[in-house]
Amino acid sequence: MASTTSAQKLFFLLLSSFAIIRMASAGDPDVTSDFITPSNITDPVDGNFFTFTGMRALVGAQPTPNLKVTKASMAEFPALNGQSVSLAVLQFPAGTTNPPHTHPRSAELLFLIDGSLQVGFVDTTNKLFSQTLQAGDMFVFPKGLVHFQYNADTQKPATAVSAFGSANAGTVLLPVTLFTTGIDNTILAKAFKTDVATIQALVAGLAPKP
Repeated sequence: MASTTSAQKLFFLLLSSFAIIRMASAGDPDVTSDFITPSNITDPVDGNFFTFTGMRALVGAQPTPNLKVTKASMAEFPALNGQSVSLAVLQFPAGTTNPPHTHPRSAELLFLIDGSLQVGFVDTTNKLFSQTLQAGDMFVFPKGLVHFQYNADTQKPATAVSAFGSANAGTVLLPVTLFTTGIDNTILAKAFKTDVATIQALVAGLAPKP
């Protein structure tokens, strides 16, 4: 009996250790060097490699007619590879929304610079947490949860900066993912308890404009 109990304790200890390891590795993996240089760069790197100038175009620019998201993630700024950080600037014209979406690899910390925004997320119990932000406010969207931002002001634009705990947080835009990726219309109609004609209208509305 004693040996069986010891074996059970060892099993649960190993299981717990495995779970902790999986949790610890759930974000970006740790790097074993100060930074990662892309394989296509053969010359020694200097300060230019660690500098991103893609946001300069936003300084003094005219308001955008549509929602604009300017990213500084690993794709745009290779020096972020392995650093577990990235950033985006979101420009909301009056009355525009950033539709429901998720970031599967990171939480999002949003800082509102100008204007006002209605924001919110839905947790795994389907409870909505929402807030109206004013300039200077911050709001956190937990990792992987569906969330949105909406500029309800019909006169003034809004600008926000979002920080992520991943060099590549990823974005799953729900309307696009559901209705423009080829999922069978019958499946979608059953899932949303509607008819195929309604699904086809949604698909047509989200199709890229020529």
